[in-house]
Amino acid sequence: MAEVRVSNVWKVYPGGVEAVRDVSIEIPDGSFVVLVGPSGCGKSTTLRMIAGLEEISKGEISIGDRVVNGVHPKDRDIAMVFQNYALYPHMSVYKNMAFALKLRGMKKAEIDKRVRHASAILGLDELLDRKPKALSGGQRQRVAVGRCIVREPKAFLFDEPLSNLDAKLRVSMRGELKSLHQRLKTTTVYVTHDQEEAMTLGDKVVVMSEGVVQQADTPFEVYQHPVNRFVAGFIGTPPMNFIEGHLVQNDGNVEFVEDGEDSPERPLLRIRPHKSHREALAGAVGSPVVLGLRPQAVTEAAFGELHDKAKAKGRLMRLAVDVVEPLGDQMDVHGHTATVRMTARISAHGHLPTGGEAKFAVDTERLHYFEPGEFGKSLTLAERAEPVGA
Repeated sequence: MAEVRVSNVWKVYPGGVEAVRDVSIEIPDGSFVVLVGPSGCGKSTTLRMIAGLEEISKGEISIGDRVVNGVHPKDRDIAMVFQNYALYPHMSVYKNMAFALKLRGMKKAEIDKRVRHASAILGLDELLDRKPKALSGGQRQRVAVGRCIVREPKAFLFDEPLSNLDAKLRVSMRGELKSLHQRLKTTTVYVTHDQEEAMTLGDKVVVMSEGVVQQADTPFEVYQHPVNRFVAGFIGTPPMNFIEGHLVQNDGNVEFVEDGEDSPERPLLRIRPHKSHREALAGAVGSPVVLGLRPQAVTEAAFGELHDKAKAKGRLMRLAVDVVEPLGDQMDVHGHTATVRMTARISAHGHLPTGGEAKFAVDTERLHYFEPGEFGKSLTLAERAEPVGA
């Protein structure tokens, strides 16, 4: 095992196209780090530079105590699992797993020992004589992982290995991969565009966009404390709602007011920030801000004590209901305020008709406030708001 360090790395293609810009990532020994972001964000290019499959334009990559910028991929002591698994179709599972060891000139007894150890870990003992065409997608994926395990590398690199599997099998394989890492403790770098996959697998999540690391932290911190609007909108299901507005003083209190025209039929959203946010927001009074509200940060408050308290404390939200999606014990309510469409996730029940109005009590402590723009910084997390590597 070994620590992997990516230090101020750039990848510039002919014509000046910057795929990766000044990326720095610390991947501790034995950790599971996930690079996540939309297509074209630079995550796979970063992984391929670690593997040696892409040349570094500028910067430094080290594995363990060795700088590997000029080291050939086969000499970096890493093992990579690709999206298409890249198994040899004419070889059995056993021979696929043993092939790299045979090329190294390893003795047959040692090869057999390693292959059988890996197959036992991955539940492949009954499949060793089969060829890839006789395997399911999940079984092929396990063979590809087994081929890595037998090499006993310093690090595993995974390039979207679950993207070809169906939804149910992806969930199952995520659990298997996490269990495998906990058992082997091999340093792992994993690339995916699926934020749910990133959050469930990673000890550390690195969110990328436009070739830049936007935030690198634990899954909990990235979800609870996004440093900017991009991270907040990318991490979380359903995505965070964003409402453009401004902060005003109202009877001595700071209040967020949605931008737009107010009317009795469609009143603007007005929310009083939580006391823990007021000091940080004091300097933004009079300025445009973007309110971030996760769908889970609301509770239905049609009437009664909860409704009255929410209204009195300035945390009542009204939505015109467009669509209701049942999800078993929960349901997603899609509606709109005076100016924007929003989603609320609440406990399921059968009496919320479309076309009517729903009222919600907002948990203001869970709200986020950002500067305007796609990458607007968090106003309540000033000390965190500088994108890593930007």
